[in-house]
Amino acid sequence: MLDRRSLLLSAAGASLIAALPVSVFAQSQQDAALDAWLTERFYDNVERNPTFATSLGIDKDDRAHLAAELGDLSMEAEAADKARDIAYWERLKDWPTTNLSDSMKVTLAVSQFQAETAAMRAELPFVGSPYIVAQNGGAYFSVPDFMTNQHRLETAADAEAFLSRLKAFAVQLDQENARLEADADAGITLPAVIMDKTLTQLKTLRDTPAAEMAMVQALVRKTGEKSIAGDWGARAAVIVDDEVKPALTRQIAVFEAQRPNASTDVGVWRLPQGERLYNLGIRGYTTTTYTGAEIHEIGLRQVASIQAEIDTILKSLGITEGTVGERVNALGQDPQHLWPNTDEGKVALIASLNEMVAAITPRLPEVFSTLPQAPVEIRRVPVSIQIGAPGGYYQAASLDGSRPGAYYINLRDTANRPKWSLPTLTYHEAVPGHHFQISVAREAGTLPIYRRASGFSAYNEGWALYSERVAADDLNMYEGNPLGRIGYLQAYLFRAVRLVVDTGLHDKRWSREQAIAYMIAEAATPANAAQSEVDRYIVWPGQACSYKLGQTVIEGLRQEAEAKPGFDIKAFHDRMLLNGSVPLAVLQGIMRA
Repeated sequence: MLDRRSLLLSAAGASLIAALPVSVFAQSQQDAALDAWLTERFYDNVERNPTFATSLGIDKDDRAHLAAELGDLSMEAEAADKARDIAYWERLKDWPTTNLSDSMKVTLAVSQFQAETAAMRAELPFVGSPYIVAQNGGAYFSVPDFMTNQHRLETAADAEAFLSRLKAFAVQLDQENARLEADADAGITLPAVIMDKTLTQLKTLRDTPAAEMAMVQALVRKTGEKSIAGDWGARAAVIVDDEVKPALTRQIAVFEAQRPNASTDVGVWRLPQGERLYNLGIRGYTTTTYTGAEIHEIGLRQVASIQAEIDTILKSLGITEGTVGERVNALGQDPQHLWPNTDEGKVALIASLNEMVAAITPRLPEVFSTLPQAPVEIRRVPVSIQIGAPGGYYQAASLDGSRPGAYYINLRDTANRPKWSLPTLTYHEAVPGHHFQISVAREAGTLPIYRRASGFSAYNEGWALYSERVAADDLNMYEGNPLGRIGYLQAYLFRAVRLVVDTGLHDKRWSREQAIAYMIAEAATPANAAQSEVDRYIVWPGQACSYKLGQTVIEGLRQEAEAKPGFDIKAFHDRMLLNGSVPLAVLQGIMRA
């Protein structure tokens, strides 16, 4: 279990010793004052982030104008956001706790952590954190997927809003260009290998005919399904060809100008204030005060422990030659365990994932009393971004129920996902993992909207990793399936290896090649997948540490609860879930109260 002294907790959170009723949001006068201010702050943030409003399904009525906007990414807007974040923290840090209810003390602790972290980032002398555009982020990466899967198309006004956002896409690309150049002046540029990947994806999008772009096809399909009259596809194609593609070309030119001087070193230690930046990444993603060196040692210990458990199962199957990594890699390369890397094989793979969700869903009431209402769909990561996208990720359902949750799986190469590894990924991304946890929080009407809509990586990823254990041990989904059990343990090993590799890159100054080799050898990760994973850690310093650190705290809390008389797993899960996503120290206060 993690040392509680390394978990971050504000003064408000530290006063949580009093018993906290699950999901009670008391409205005393003092509570109401804080709630009103946080609500005002939330909607102010929504106004400045139109895509967030759409994601939540609240770009309607008084906020209907947001449905036609993408947001301001200009240098001026960034400076204003930084000033706003600093002022927000100054007002919130000394907010009195006298007469606040226990539930509102939790809300204050959560809000203070968010505000302080944002203010610390705002004090950095450059724009990105650290990179504005990369192989897995930036307008070129996110906007086409957002337009395809989240923009609402029910009326002609929605279709016109789509075209408006398409024009805004070109504007955002140019705004990013100004920020990329400003960051370069401050010494912040992508490593060479990441820049090459980013350029490949930018060129792929630019060179795709407008009519073949997924977002334009979605516009044509959805307006057709709704019988919305108009030549929407042709109008969109004109905007793409006349405005979006030239803006993509300009962004390509920015990176091509930077490429000759791009570094072959990949860790953030090479950047100005790199150590400070990495510590902020660890703080924000893990909600802990651990140093990179401490996390590295935690990772090494956990890798050895999980490998020993896998070794026992492998030996029981008569697989004894080689290291654990070598033996699991050999299993993963056996054709009998792979879906064909063809269009038909990928369709069959996704069908198998739907069968897994259908099989576990009826079992969930055995360990949960609160179930989500929102459905989840399983989709393929768009081909245009698959070389930079992670292996799987989740997109939350809207608050209003108009859009389901979505679990995306990267099918660039089916060899990256042996059949025995797919169940645990599905439990992690869908149920009882991300979709389950986020949907339960968003549907918890007793929580204020700013709590239902927020999230912390250590809690969310820690829960999703813990939920893999719920599927494996509480629901016994691998009964009679030792390979499935190996897949489950290998997923845990993979997250422990992340602790070692992320800190190796950014604290120990490992090379990209060293990190990839470690993942292949110790986590039994296929080479292509290891390269993609390491590249993700390069541009998101600290994020990869949130999974295993979060799971370790949640698992420790469960062990504490199980040691007490009358343990009820459903009550434990309700208490864990119905208070929403919180920093780890706040979670400890809630669960121990």
